[in-house]
Amino acid sequence: MEAELNIFYPEGALIWGCERMRREVLLNTGSTIDEGRLAKGGSKLTEDYTEECAVCEINLEDFLALGSPEKVKVSTEDGMWNVAVYAHPSDSVMPGHVFMPRAIWSNLVVASETFSTGSPLYKGSPVYVEPTEEEILSAEEIVFKFYVRGR
Repeated sequence: MEAELNIFYPEGALIWGCERMRREVLLNTGSTIDEGRLAKGGSKLTEDYTEECAVCEINLEDFLALGSPEKVKVSTEDGMWNVAVYAHPSDSVMPGHVFMPRAIWSNLVVASETFSTGSPLYKGSPVYVEPTEEEILSAEEIVFKFYVRGR
């Protein structure tokens, strides 16, 4: 029995000499035990924190459809914000969804609409996920690149 996977190829996009694989998914974020342990312990600038939080857990079927990448770029719907993170296949994530620990990496791509509540939706933000060779930035590098803006 053969499985059939649907892959979205944006028109004209190239990667490694072939069409780039890109998927539209819903981003869900939340705390993890290790993220909480590291954040509460004051370890947000460590390599351990980056390895725990600069992660996108992807449903195995979607992960395979993306070509089993080591890293992915997660982008907002409008393409204004994106971040490179490690890709981890997971059987605990539904097809068409991804999970990222709630940290500085996911905060870059969570939909900013608050619906007058003062807090963005940390569940169900539409994003694009695609394989990347971009460098994974540390929390400190994210701050300097996106928030300090040359100060």
